[in-house]
Amino acid sequence: MDLNAILVATDFSDCACAAFQAAKNLGQRLGAKLILLHVIQRRTIERLAEYLKVPEDSLIPELKERAQQQLSAFLAHCNPGGLEVESMVAVGIPFQEIAVIARDLAVDLVVLGGYGRGGRGRIEEVFFGSTAEKVVRLLPCPVLCVPLPEAEK
Repeated sequence: MDLNAILVATDFSDCACAAFQAAKNLGQRLGAKLILLHVIQRRTIERLAEYLKVPEDSLIPELKERAQQQLSAFLAHCNPGGLEVESMVAVGIPFQEIAVIARDLAVDLVVLGGYGRGGRGRIEEVFFGSTAEKVVRLLPCPVLCVPLPEAEK
C-alpha cells in the first residue's frame, strides 16, 4: 500500500497525541506527508457568540489563531523530533470537516484518536456515535483509530 499523505485529526487530547505518534511512525517508514487538522466546533462558536452578544464571524479569526497556537504546542509536545508536519484549522462539525478535507486533499489514510477530550460517554456512544465512527462511515479511504495506550488510561 502506497501512502503519500496522512491526515491526523486532533482535539489536543492524550488520545489524539497517541494517534499522532502512530501516524508519525507510519509516515516516517513510508515517506508519507503528515497533515495535522484541528476543527473548531461550530456549536462552540455559536454559544460563545450568543454569550458575548457578538456576531459569530467576528470570533472566528481569533479562535483560529488560538487553535493554530495550540497546534504548535501540540506538535512541540508530541513531535519532539521535529518531523515536518503541515497544520490546518477548520471550522464546522468535526466529522464532516475531517471527511471533506480528507477528500479534498486526496489523503491516503486518516488517523484519529479512538476517543477525544469528551471521553467515552454512554449516551454519546448509543445515540450519536463518536467522531471517529462517523468519519469511518463517511470516508472511502482507510481510517485508523488509535486508542489511548493502556498505561495512560
